[in-house]
Amino acid sequence: MASTRANLTAGFVVALVAVTATLGLTVWTVRNASIYRDVARYAATQADVASTLIRDAGEAAQSVVVHPDTAAEVLVITPRLTALLDAFPDYIVVLDRRGTPLYESAAVRRLATNEADSLIAKVEVLPNDSAAVAEIPTIDGVVLFSRELTGDTEPIGRVIVGVPTLRVTALPREYRIVLFFIAPIIIALAGWRVWVVSGWTSQRISTINRNVAAITDGRSLHRRLNIENAGEEFEELVRTLNAMIERLETSFLGLRRFTADASHELKTPLAVLRADVERAMSEPVTQSERMIALEEALQETTRMADLVESLLTLARADEGRFDIHREPIALKPLVQDIYETAVILGEGAGVAVNFPFTADVTVMGDPTRLRQLFLNLVTNAIKYTPAGGKVELGLGVHPDNVTFAVRDTGIGIAAADVPHIFERFWRADRARSRLSERGGFGLGLAISQWIAQAHGGTLTASSRLGRGSLFTVTLPLPTQPPSETDGA
Repeated sequence: MASTRANLTAGFVVALVAVTATLGLTVWTVRNASIYRDVARYAATQADVASTLIRDAGEAAQSVVVHPDTAAEVLVITPRLTALLDAFPDYIVVLDRRGTPLYESAAVRRLATNEADSLIAKVEVLPNDSAAVAEIPTIDGVVLFSRELTGDTEPIGRVIVGVPTLRVTALPREYRIVLFFIAPIIIALAGWRVWVVSGWTSQRISTINRNVAAITDGRSLHRRLNIENAGEEFEELVRTLNAMIERLETSFLGLRRFTADASHELKTPLAVLRADVERAMSEPVTQSERMIALEEALQETTRMADLVESLLTLARADEGRFDIHREPIALKPLVQDIYETAVILGEGAGVAVNFPFTADVTVMGDPTRLRQLFLNLVTNAIKYTPAGGKVELGLGVHPDNVTFAVRDTGIGIAAADVPHIFERFWRADRARSRLSERGGFGLGLAISQWIAQAHGGTLTASSRLGRGSLFTVTLPLPTQPPSETDGA
């Protein structure tokens, strides 16, 4: 299979040859049409001159322009008029009223017998005062013009002039030089130029290909492509590929971190579970100690089940296989229920939970997932707020959306950590070290963000270390008020 460079060059050369040939043929056709018109006018002029000579000869002292040839017993042109007509360089035939040739010029007499017969046959059927092109195989094309004589020219009826077209339609030397010498040189130079330019393009593509091949092993994603002075298109391609490589690097790093964190999160409960089972199976051990060991094992099993469920939720969300069942939801009762649950959780942690403002609003969404989203935020706020702190919930309506906000007076998040809080398995070290006994898996906010985005909304966070955090969920309002049958 030929390379793109060869195909491009060949296609360009073929197209250029086709354009040149088409242009040459067009010019040739237009030129010939113009030449045939000029030749026809020239033949008509000669016919007019010959007719004038015949009329003048008939009006002169020697009034008879035709006399009988007693030997041949036919009418012929007088020698005086013959001499005048023989001065014409082209084919001239004089016919009588019946169409019988009375005179043939010297050019006609020089033709071979078959050529003369073909010409006379064309002449005899030519209409009066008209022009036609006669194709005679041995002498090429001849433009014929017939002029009918009127007045005292009896018995002469018509004068027909024929002008051969070979010498005027032949390709001029200048045309031959242009078409068969200059044009091929120009086409060859243009093809060579396309070959060179496409070679530069091929080199740039090969360079990009080699660089990309060196990066795609997964260990060199930190590298970036660099190509200078390659043209706007290649620079745009390089920028696009660099952006893709950057996204791949982020994905690979996230996958590695995800794998390491998942392994770490599973390693600890598995170790505890193994130790508890071994302790329960060891001898001697009392019944109460065995029950304590089994209870701890059950807690760790539940913890791992929660982790696996969270991972399964995120995996299905990434693959687009987690459906959101939308229906009209009145948010005020849902948030009120979340608030009542938060009050109970806050009492156990010594945290006051307030619900200072709310609004009566309906959105289209999945009630189970929205409840999970709101409860995740409230649970996190209570978890990372020390005893004596405060958590506030709020539900507000805006022209185009509705917001659910959770504000706490907890430990807060460092500014450098805020951009990472929605990453999977990510937890601020400060929060982990100070409240390790309450630490989760670092998947709650990732799941919450997915739920918000799946509903066409957003989840944002703002926080200052030691001064608490604010998480805000923004959901779009329905474009039309939901009817009672929307959820059916």
